[in-house]
Amino acid sequence: MKELLPDVFTWSWLSPPHGYLFNGHLLKLPGFTVVVDPVQFAPQEEADNLHQIIAARPSRVLLTNRNHSRMANLIRESTGALVAIHPDDAAHARAQGTHIDEDLLPGQWIGALQVVAAPGKSPGEVALHWPERRALLVGDVIIGNPPGRCSLLREQVMDDPALLRTSVRALLHLSFDALLVGDGDPILSGAHAAVKALVATFPPSSG
Repeated sequence: MKELLPDVFTWSWLSPPHGYLFNGHLLKLPGFTVVVDPVQFAPQEEADNLHQIIAARPSRVLLTNRNHSRMANLIRESTGALVAIHPDDAAHARAQGTHIDEDLLPGQWIGALQVVAAPGKSPGEVALHWPERRALLVGDVIIGNPPGRCSLLREQVMDDPALLRTSVRALLHLSFDALLVGDGDPILSGAHAAVKALVATFPPSSG
């Protein structure tokens, strides 16, 4: 596990079919810790990473979308952290065997994190904004590929591509300099400009 920014830690797993990293995050917020979209561990790092997560004593596992349950059950069982997801994505996650404890609702604050609606890939996708750190954490609404740039997943895996593009446009109203991504490489500075450049490639009619 490595520290990307102060109190922001990540671990990664390379997905050969995609050719880029899947990332889990651990955020040490003022007063408590959360895990976001916990990916599986690389075999050589599993024991050490799990030990670090347990030692951090997270109180919640936050899932940005229905496809990012990943290792949520293991973290829950190992730490007692409650698992939260948007109710519109909860049924799918439960069908995959994920134990869900709480709703994750747009406008809600989880300590210093604001939950932001980002539907399109799935109806309940959310992003997490940490205003004081000028950081935005996303699941599948934006991916960090190629490194240093933003892109979108293939439209074939989106429920509503036009809605997703509208969600990305709306993220530009937030103040952020760092973009932490579930898929691909993070952008630790200049991320708002990178997202703006992505939006500039959208068709004019998309939202």
